[in-house]
Parts: sequence; C-alpha cells; structure tokens
Amino acid sequence: MISVISILVFVPYLKFFISSPKQITMQDKNNRHTSRRNFLGALATGTAAVSMASIAAPLSAGAKTISEKLHDPGNPDELFKNIKGKHKVVFDATQPHGVYPFAWPRVFLLTNAATGTPEKDNSVVVVLRHNAIPYAFEERLWTKYKFGELFKADDPATKTHSLRNPFWKPNKGDFIIPGIGEVAIGINELQESGVMFLVCDAAITVYSAVVAQQMNMDAAEVKKDWIAGLLPNIHPVPSGVWALGRAQEKGCAYIFAG
Repeated sequence: MISVISILVFVPYLKFFISSPKQITMQDKNNRHTSRRNFLGALATGTAAVSMASIAAPLSAGAKTISEKLHDPGNPDELFKNIKGKHKVVFDATQPHGVYPFAWPRVFLLTNAATGTPEKDNSVVVVLRHNAIPYAFEERLWTKYKFGELFKADDPATKTHSLRNPFWKPNKGDFIIPGIGEVAIGINELQESGVMFLVCDAAITVYSAVVAQQMNMDAAEVKKDWIAGLLPNIHPVPSGVWALGRAQEKGCAYIFAG
C-alpha cells in the first residue's frame, strides 16, 4: 500500500507543479484575492465580450425569478442524508487549481485508512463552484464550448488549454508522484471510493448565459446542453455556497481546495 506520509510529502510535486510549500501557501492566498478581480476586470475591459448587466441578467428578478432559472434537482437536501461517516469533510473547489481539488480527497481517505478508518466509514464531499464547474462535465462540452480556454483549465499532458476533462477517466500516466507511481485521483476513481461531487447550478446558469451570448446562441438551450452533459453521479445543487453550508450543518469540516 502507498505510504501515507509519502502521499502527503509528494502531492505538491505532481508533475505539473513546481512549487515549494511556502509558495503554494502564498499562491492559495493570492488566488483567493485575485480570482474575482481578474474575472471582473475581464468583464470591464470587454475580454469576456459581455457587459456586467448581461452577467447579472440570468440572476435578475425580472421576468423570471432565480428559482425559475435554476435547474430543478428535486430535493437536493436528500443528498446530504448520506453524510454519516465517522470522519466528514467538504472540499471547496472554486477554480482550476492543478490536482488539488482531487488529490486532497484521496489523501484524506488514505490517511484515515492508515489510522484505522476504512474508506466506507468516511464521508467526503467535493463542491465544484465558480470557475471549477467545467470538471462536472463530459468531454463533448469541453470541446464544443472550449472550456479549457474559458476557465483557464490546462491539460496535464499537454500543458495547454484542455479539450477534455482531464479528471474524468484520466489517461494512464496522467497523475504520477515521483517515487510512488500513479495515483487514483480521477473523479470516477474518487466516486468509487465514496466521494460525492456536487456542482453549483447558479454558476452553470451564469456561465452558460455568457457563453451563449459569445456564441450567438440561445441561453436556455446552452444551459440545457450543459445539464445534459453532466458526468454520471455529479449532482447540481442550487449554489455552491448553499451546498457548503448544508455539508457543514451535517458535521463536515471545511477545506478550501483552490
């Protein structure tokens, strides 16, 4: 079995990371403060090809209410009834951040297994929100809507904007830790270990509307296409922050994953 200590030591050195722990800490802080500024700045300068008013439109209280525009997931509170593990955690993924949103859930499970709690006795939730939502979708959408370019999400193999979801059924050799070998951090592999993935429907609503305007398409049809392209067992929730709140109400510890 892979040494837990080795996992902890080498995760920051996966092949597309070249950062010291100190640098990573500073990057985490800087990412939190600059992500929103960069996005708003892009809007202000026209990079996103839409006005602030058009971003706000999908969430406005005009002809339709917010609830009418969001996808109906049934009763999303039902999802949280399965959070009954001895150790419970929710990872907050807000943007493409290398392997971190997917490596840390695996580390959590490995370290708990090493200290006496099997995978099945833990509860792990990953919330994909804001710029991290493309990881909830199938490859078809990555290619059609250029998600790699839109969300600045790179392919670990090519180091360029990805045309695939690199964390869904990853290719052999995609995620290698020096001295350890391949690690199972694909979304499908984490799901097999009991990790629950949720995606922010509010972000899907906004971004699909932005893309629709850029591509001169109907916003409702684009969102319908995105919802149809959700990966198996990734559940849309009203918003990412809503899901983070529900998970913590169920006793999950909060961890920022990028």
